[in-house]
Amino acid sequence: MRTILAAVLILLAAPILGATPALAAGGGGGEAPKTDAGQYVDLAPVGLPIVADGQLVNYVFVYVRINLTAKANAANWRAKEPYFRDALVRAGHRAPFGRKDDYQKLDEARLIAALSREATGITGPGVIKSVVVTSQAPRRRVPGPPRPAATPRGPTV
Repeated sequence: MRTILAAVLILLAAPILGATPALAAGGGGGEAPKTDAGQYVDLAPVGLPIVADGQLVNYVFVYVRINLTAKANAANWRAKEPYFRDALVRAGHRAPFGRKDDYQKLDEARLIAALSREATGITGPGVIKSVVVTSQAPRRRVPGPPRPAATPRGPTV
């Protein structure tokens, strides 16, 4: 009788103590094992310049994800995130990624090509799967490129 009473008390006390009946009985189960965060490196937001006719007109903050191959050590390359970010900043100042038709967006194709090249230089071949621009946020709203000046009308002298 005491054994049955003890078993009932253990089963009733297990949820209060934070153990499930399977764990209290010594069985496995419970929570699912933690999985890796994924095969990618997310860069901290980077402010890249928009330059038109040699003049700085805006900054666009860009969020980038570098997708890694399945064999890459993601934790190792996440620790190198500042190197990837630095390479992006240097490339963005060397040849700005601004678009000619919009002062609030970057040319994603050029940015992806440049960062893919730089990231492969950092990691070596076979580590980078792809580069994705997840979002762009302009620092301020700037109207598009200026329209050409209208020719003055009137008599010519």
